Amino acid sequence: MTASVSGNFELTMDELRVVARYAAEAARGILPVFEEAHPEDPRPRAALDAAFEFADGARRTRLQRVTSLDAHRAARDASTEAARLAARAAGDAASAAYLHPLAKAHQVGHILRASASAVRTAEILAGEAPGAGEEAIERERRRAVPALVDVLRRYPPAPAGGNRVARLMSALDAALRASGGDTSG
Repeated sequence: MTASVSGNFELTMDELRVVARYAAEAARGILPVFEEAHPEDPRPRAALDAAFEFADGARRTRLQRVTSLDAHRAARDASTEAARLAARAAGDAASAAYLHPLAKAHQVGHILRASASAVRTAEILAGEAPGAGEEAIERERRRAVPALVDVLRRYPPAPAGGNRVARLMSALDAALRASGGDTSG
């Protein structure tokens, strides 16, 4: 039997691993942006490694919490917006192991903020080219497995928020919910 955590509903460890993997894969795609800007700072890489460790079947431990906080500190120290987003995405990936089964919209950030940060990074790297964000949202939508969409739908929709990452997260949330669990195309 798979262990689960309870709140307003239940989440199994396998479901948490799906969420952590989705976030970690998004973070892995943009971590080189941080590492190029700050090659001496290992904190986001450690968080990403901790996220994958959990996603690959290890128990969730203090390691994910500590490395997540460290990666978020690295984000605050980053020299560019793109590097900040990459470090934060790594921290978000590690903290995804501790997604709470509470029907609160802010919990959606544990599921989608790393991907929204990857989308924003794609916009920045494309020089804010028109359509870059929409293309990146579509890539993130296609990457989501049905089990992730099932978990997402247990939560209220992501709030639109005032900053670009929050708006992108809301758009990705809407795209995933509209997919009907079919993320193939």
